[in-house]
Amino acid sequence: MKTYQGSCHCGEVRYQVDIDLSKGTSKCNCTYCTKVRSWKAFVKPAEFRLMAGDTTLKNYHQGPHAGLKFFCDRCGVTTHESGHAVWSGGDYAAVFLATLDDAEPAELISAPVHVFNGREDKWEGSPEETRHL
Repeated sequence: MKTYQGSCHCGEVRYQVDIDLSKGTSKCNCTYCTKVRSWKAFVKPAEFRLMAGDTTLKNYHQGPHAGLKFFCDRCGVTTHESGHAVWSGGDYAAVFLATLDDAEPAELISAPVHVFNGREDKWEGSPEETRHL
């Protein structure tokens, strides 16, 4: 477990998160995640701490199976999401790995990646093709 600092592009939204990247990261083929090239790490809500930007954050909720995505209303960068899913053990927070300020490329390269089949609403499985994600 390592504590990382993260932020949006303009720096208005800042957070800390405790992640064990060796436990895995995720991508999804749903329409939202495909469009934003989402790559996330899921943690328990207590492992995510918003440090600044609570008045700057806006949110987007695609539907009942999707997490609530939070983005900066100044620069538009999505930093994290929250939600509830059986496969994650209940409530979760997730950070968009591209917003981690101090993750070394080697740490990200070595992190296992699981791809969810959100496009077909088959969250327990992976899609056949993932190279485009």
